Amino acid sequence: MRYEKRPVSPSAIAAAQAVRVFDPAKIASRLATLTPAQHLDPGRWDRLALFAALLDNNADIAASRAAVARATAEERAAHASPGPTLTLTSEYAGAAPEASPWLFGGVVDVPLDVGGRRAARIDSAGLKIAVARYDYLEMIWTARQALRTALVDRAIAVRQAEAGTQLTALRERHFAAVARRVVAGETTRADLERIRADLSDARRRAADAAARVIAETRAIAALTGVPVSELSEGKVKWDDFDAPALSVSDPAARRSALVARADILRVVVAYDQSEADLRGEVARQYPAISVGPGFTWERGLVKLPFSLGFVLPPLDLNRRAIFAAEGRRAEAGRLLEAAVANASAAIDAAETEARAAREALAAIRRSELPAARALAAQAERELRAGAIDRTDWAASQSGVLIARLAELDALARVHAADTALELALRRPLSGPELNIVGSPEALQ
Repeated sequence: MRYEKRPVSPSAIAAAQAVRVFDPAKIASRLATLTPAQHLDPGRWDRLALFAALLDNNADIAASRAAVARATAEERAAHASPGPTLTLTSEYAGAAPEASPWLFGGVVDVPLDVGGRRAARIDSAGLKIAVARYDYLEMIWTARQALRTALVDRAIAVRQAEAGTQLTALRERHFAAVARRVVAGETTRADLERIRADLSDARRRAADAAARVIAETRAIAALTGVPVSELSEGKVKWDDFDAPALSVSDPAARRSALVARADILRVVVAYDQSEADLRGEVARQYPAISVGPGFTWERGLVKLPFSLGFVLPPLDLNRRAIFAAEGRRAEAGRLLEAAVANASAAIDAAETEARAAREALAAIRRSELPAARALAAQAERELRAGAIDRTDWAASQSGVLIARLAELDALARVHAADTALELALRRPLSGPELNIVGSPEALQ
């Protein structure tokens, strides 16, 4: 095998990314491995299609995938036994009585790669593969949660921008009506300044929401590799966004999470690694053996020596190192208990927040929003009857939009709680991702 130099250039990588061509066919192929029943519609990007794009195009996921390949190669290398040592000797004897004054010899020292030392080394390499795979799965979850958060923030921002624009229009009419009343001497300029402040606040909120739509769209594009032009408002779909189902885990899902979360499995691997380390230290209390067959040509005489070598343990028979390894194993066991307890607490906290968020959203939809709409309808009737003017009518109509913005804040809290619960369980609880039927190899 030969060494091949492969230099990397950040500028070249950046240039390649700038001219990268979007390939929907590649994403469609990935989607087919995840769920054969669903086909990619470039005009409709739901969460499952974006997840398929995430698996193919996300740079962090690709780096974690490369780490799995590296650990696999290292595990294969760990099975190779250490090479022997060849020692060549020569000797010249002056005024030797034999026919030849020369002595030539060679000894091959072959370590016996057996027992606990070999098993500990191979086990450690295998555990590194497990760690790399768990890190890969955790990276997928991290990127997936970032994508879900960006989709939620974008959908909320779109609705806030729409409500903010309507509120701005109403407050502009309200401001104009109050300004006419100030000119007529029917109200004070202080009232006009208060309306002006409300108008400025509405404009700022609408502008902020519009800016968040752009920012979150770019975040989705960065995570998935889908161009911003493909992520227009009409193409990104989330059918049940405004009425999310109650996402509460069942006992089976909780048990599954406590034994299948990648972070917990990493702690399990750490415990297994401490077991392998202890096994290796126990093996080192015995001598390491090597055999040394040789050949010697001594001034015309052929000799075949054979040696047996021992690498002796420390004077304490490696007991201090064994005690230290036992302490690390005990610590790893406690860390596993703590990880399971923390995961269980995270699930409880996420479920509690999911219920509280839904109760807050339901309260707004049950009382605050209907009350605001009822007042707006009454103001509409009174305006037609001439009982109120445009100033009072605009104030009542603004109340509906203010309640709508409060509803959107509560809806954002619900989706944030669902995101936290899915993260705690490491599994989707709703949406098209539940249709995934592919094997684990589909994630590779």
